[in-house]
Formats: sequence, C-alpha cells, structure tokens
Amino acid sequence: MAAAVAMETDDAGNRLRFQLELEFVQCLANPNYLNFLAQRGYFKDKAFVNYLKYLLYWKDPEYAKYLKYPQCLHMLELLQYEHFRKELVNAQCAKFIDEQQILHWQHYSRKRMRLQQALAEQPQQNNTSGK
Repeated sequence: MAAAVAMETDDAGNRLRFQLELEFVQCLANPNYLNFLAQRGYFKDKAFVNYLKYLLYWKDPEYAKYLKYPQCLHMLELLQYEHFRKELVNAQCAKFIDEQQILHWQHYSRKRMRLQQALAEQPQQNNTSGK
C-alpha cells in the first residue's frame, strides 16, 4: 500500500515538474522576459546557466511536440552562449529580437497562405486537365 502511494506521489511530482518546465521553456520565447531575467542577474548565476543547459532536452521530438511556441527552442539554444546572455541586458536587444519575431511570423503567415491557396487550386487544375 505504501509503495502505491509513493508511486502516485512520484507521478504527480513528475507531472508537475513537466508542466513547470514546459511553461518556463515557452516563456523563453518572449524577449522581454529574457531582458527581465538578464537585468536581474539570472544569467550570471552558474546554477541558472546550468539549468538552461539541462533544458535542452526539450529539443527532442518527444518533448518538443508539446510546445506551442517553437521559437523558444531557438532562444534556448542562443542562451547557451555567454555573449548572447550578456547582450540581453540591453532593452534595445530585446526590442530588436521582438521585432524580428514579428517580421518572421508575418512572412510565415503570408507564405503559408499562398501555399495553401496553391494546394487548393491544384486539385481543380488536375480535374480540368484530366477531362
């Protein structure tokens, strides 16, 4: 009986840890949050930098499939570099990253819409050419 209770506690603890790490990793997609962390000295803390290195397991497809904001993985990768962590103290750096993300999503959205339109028109062209 005690072993069953211990297993349930372990499962609940693992589930909570998964949720907390998932939420934190996704927060890394926000350049303003990164700027906040940098200004408060988190990136100078060796334990925190080691934690960021540990979180690289989120790049594995087994875990990455749970992410809503995939750009967080790119930020996590960049945070492995000391120079990038130091630059994030500057609010202009965070603003630049934020603007670049917006431009990327605008381009991505337009490109995806054109691709979907082309795919939607393709069956119609195949139907008319086959007659």
